[in-house]
Amino acid sequence: MAGRSDTRTAVVWSALEPTLGSGPLDVLDIGGGTGGLAVRVGELGHRVTVVDPSPDALAALARRAREHDVEVAGLQGELADLLDVVEPASADLVLCHGVLEVVDDPADALATLARVLRPDGMLSLLVAQRYAAVVARAMAGHFQQALALLDPAPGAGRRPAEPSGRSGRRYTRDELTGLVQQAGFVPVAVHGVRVFTDLVPGSLLDLEPGATAALVELEQAVATLPEYLPLATQLHLLAHRSS
Repeated sequence: MAGRSDTRTAVVWSALEPTLGSGPLDVLDIGGGTGGLAVRVGELGHRVTVVDPSPDALAALARRAREHDVEVAGLQGELADLLDVVEPASADLVLCHGVLEVVDDPADALATLARVLRPDGMLSLLVAQRYAAVVARAMAGHFQQALALLDPAPGAGRRPAEPSGRSGRRYTRDELTGLVQQAGFVPVAVHGVRVFTDLVPGSLLDLEPGATAALVELEQAVATLPEYLPLATQLHLLAHRSS
């Protein structure tokens, strides 16, 4: 039975499945926290390492891994000092979800990720998307916040807005693809994540039989349609490290 979390993760997981279907792979999860994704990847037989700055999160990761009888390594560190704890060219797949929003320099961060990937390795990026944030703030009555998030000069390669509050930077598709290309990656696919999920009342999913499964199906159906990307709360980008 589909749960509420499935509507938030189904698109990303489906996008990763072709890569995770080969292996076993050396997978590096940057900022993987308590291991919600890392343990699931480890259950497929891959060798997974989580790098996270929080010792409490890493302790929770260890407990989760034991509960699922999966081996997942945990290292304390941040993306800025990643090469102090991880060897260059040591990963086949890097998961960097919800981290690029808060780093000091996204271009430097992506350059570091390129160094820890093997040639033809795959990068999975999940970031907050700007246009949906503008709509969400306007709908909540926070009109000045919405105005501040507007992009006055969109275009590929344009530097994303600086972090603002806890949510950090937000990206457009052009900004994100421009950044990864500058770091030596070749974008493979961009998916819209949570196009409708954050607009649907939780009570509807709880009370209407089959609603959650139908919403997951809808999210997957629109994930690659470019006209729906501006509505997505998050963008998921897959890219190869160029040889």
